[in-house]
Amino acid sequence: MNLMPYIRIARPDNWFKNVFILPGILLAYYFSPGLFSAAGLAGIVAGFVCACLVASSNYVLNEILDAPTDRLHPVKRARPIPSGQANVAAAYWLWAALSILGLVASFAVNRQFGFSALALWVMGVLYNVRPVRLKEWPYLDVLSEAVNNPIRLALGWFSTGLLAPPPLSMIVAYWMFGSFLMAVKRLAELREIGDRQRAAAYRRSFGWYTVERLLVSILFYAAFFGMTSGIFIIRYRIELVLATPLVAACLAYYLHIGFRPHSLVQYPESLYRERKLMLLVALAFLVCAALLFFDLAPLRHFFDPIIPPPLHELT
Repeated sequence: MNLMPYIRIARPDNWFKNVFILPGILLAYYFSPGLFSAAGLAGIVAGFVCACLVASSNYVLNEILDAPTDRLHPVKRARPIPSGQANVAAAYWLWAALSILGLVASFAVNRQFGFSALALWVMGVLYNVRPVRLKEWPYLDVLSEAVNNPIRLALGWFSTGLLAPPPLSMIVAYWMFGSFLMAVKRLAELREIGDRQRAAAYRRSFGWYTVERLLVSILFYAAFFGMTSGIFIIRYRIELVLATPLVAACLAYYLHIGFRPHSLVQYPESLYRERKLMLLVALAFLVCAALLFFDLAPLRHFFDPIIPPPLHELT
């Protein structure tokens, strides 16, 4: 049996999405610097491997259940199952094996990490399996897939051994950031297919989406991300305010790419080809990482609230 189609179904080229684990690791070390140790690094490596296994189980399930509609897509019809290169029964066995191995290994890291990995797996089931199949519902398709972002944040956080939950403001901000990325992807897909009826045949949610509706949702997610990340910055680390122009530039440039013909935002595993975007993201990440650990006391005083005197003292 040719194993290559089954390796492709597991989509190891999509494992780079687990880079969203890194901010969770950095935040954990910011809040608890004493966690940094050789044992902690071993837990992080083990956690990353577990996250990849669970993510691959979701990718396998996605390809099995999406095969009928993927045959209507100009690119996805070449995937192993829609093109007939892989057997569906064997793919189900692969899904079960990756699921069990990934979840058992995740609980071996620690209980909180295990439950986070289970949440990632459950979201994969809810996203793909009928009668729920969240990917078919407008807006819920974006929000349900984007929730994997804060789950990955939690995976990174708990892989360090820190067992208290991460700040809620950062969880929501990370969710809205992922929603922004997914909504831009939907916009690029809708524009690529061109015909709304064909798009709806490929995915039911496209029967509702229009360019205008997607742009309105993109604005909502970006604004909500800015507000909730601002809460985190004011509450926990005012230095991060210096990185906000870079983060905003990343979002703006990503939206710009989404309007290109044959945009790569449709295929996140290929975004590494967008060198300018990769440079912007790397720069923003490095600046945020540096600002987490270097104190700028004068900046803190600059943003101290100024309370005006009572009105009667001004007269």
